[in-house]
Amino acid sequence: MESTPPTSEPRKRGRPKGSTKAKADKDKEPSGGGAPSKMRGSGGGDRRNTAGDESYAHWKQLVPVLYDWLASHNLTWPSLSCRWGPVLEKGTYKNKQRLYLSEQTDHTQPNTLIIANCEVVKPRVAAENHIANFNEDARSPFVKKYKTILHPGEVNRIRELPQNKNIVATHTDCPEVLIWDVEAQPNRHAVLGAANSRPDLVLSGHKDNAEFALAMCPAEPFVLSGGKDKFVVLWSIQDHVSTLATDATQSAESASSIVKAADNSTVGPRGIFEGHSDTVEDVQFCPLSSQQFCSVGDDSCLILWDARIGSNPVVKVEKAHNADLHCVDWNSHDENYILTGSADHAVCMFDRRNLTSNGVGSPVHKFEGHSAAVLCVQWSPDKRSVFGSSAEDGLLNIWDYEKVGQKEETGSKSPNTPAGLFFQHAGHRDKVVDFHWNANDPWTIVSVSDDGEFSGGGGTLQLWRMSDLLYRPKEEVLAELQKFKDHVIECSKTS
Repeated sequence: MESTPPTSEPRKRGRPKGSTKAKADKDKEPSGGGAPSKMRGSGGGDRRNTAGDESYAHWKQLVPVLYDWLASHNLTWPSLSCRWGPVLEKGTYKNKQRLYLSEQTDHTQPNTLIIANCEVVKPRVAAENHIANFNEDARSPFVKKYKTILHPGEVNRIRELPQNKNIVATHTDCPEVLIWDVEAQPNRHAVLGAANSRPDLVLSGHKDNAEFALAMCPAEPFVLSGGKDKFVVLWSIQDHVSTLATDATQSAESASSIVKAADNSTVGPRGIFEGHSDTVEDVQFCPLSSQQFCSVGDDSCLILWDARIGSNPVVKVEKAHNADLHCVDWNSHDENYILTGSADHAVCMFDRRNLTSNGVGSPVHKFEGHSAAVLCVQWSPDKRSVFGSSAEDGLLNIWDYEKVGQKEETGSKSPNTPAGLFFQHAGHRDKVVDFHWNANDPWTIVSVSDDGEFSGGGGTLQLWRMSDLLYRPKEEVLAELQKFKDHVIECSKTS
């Protein structure tokens, strides 16, 4: 286990190699057989302590009040990514929807890309006692494994193609991006020694491993990636089917590649963009353009690009944060706003109209509500001012920038509550490595934590939706509560 680094040098993104362990293995180890695992970014403290247990127990008591629906699903192996897929069926009380996740193993079993079917309960359907009585150490009946793909290397990142959510891209520890048609891929059994599944398409162009930075374009079937080579690489998969059918001359196997692609299935880049001085950690497209995008990296820079005018940065914010940048997202409702998350524990919101080509630009606001490195930020698809952030502190915070600076009534909010924070999901007990808003089901989120350093292995997947009393207009909520109060009084008179 790596020792916790000094606070002046924030730990870089990613799991230490070789630390992965199946959750089932923890029961085989003798108690007290070694030093307790430490959570990255926690300052070296033992995450599983009395205060943490009490905080989790308090959160669990509040679940029936805070949530409209919650399902917790125990994972034997940790997953570093989770994404919603297409809706399969729509019912009266629940919908059936695809979910993409992975199994990051210790090489005693193959690494896998998992396609699951989820039952998403509709708003105001779940009973209070059903929400409260979940077992965090059990599998949820709402999540069923549908198909297993044997992935060449661990799955670090999954992204679905907006134009066809049955097509997903994955990043692993190699230079290539792998494209999978999950419906066409055969279902495989995860047994040691089995041959890896073959991707339907391989995107080449990186000179070194590209592990995390990956995005799919909402406007056109374009793919964007960043890697350790400090490059941002752009591809078009518009001609995906015809590319597979032609005689490609490019080999999919570079010197450090672990990918063995099917014949004639490699695509070269549309463009390679140089401007970072360290590993690129995340990338994102402008919502309405396949030619405009942004990237962040371990050089603390936020860079905006425009492929139409060349491969050099259009805007480069040299010091967007005081440490490595881990994540970025572009607002789909207002493309002027960009979010960044960093190892300095903060989330910054930038207005690109205030950024200049000489690197000058301060964030519109700095959101400080985490106590460890921020790993994921994402705008809500339902409301332009709302976004989420997850971190190594085990929390997933929901923010509303329109609430920053608003006058709150006395006693309605703790004086220590960070500006803009209006909900905190505390159901995970270790670092929340990824989450995804459900575009087909308002205010519904899937989130996943890597519990390897908390409990000896495995992970936790949670599907949840906060109570609508927390985000609906105040007057509307008060009117509903008054109506309910009047109903209770009327019932008490007649009983």
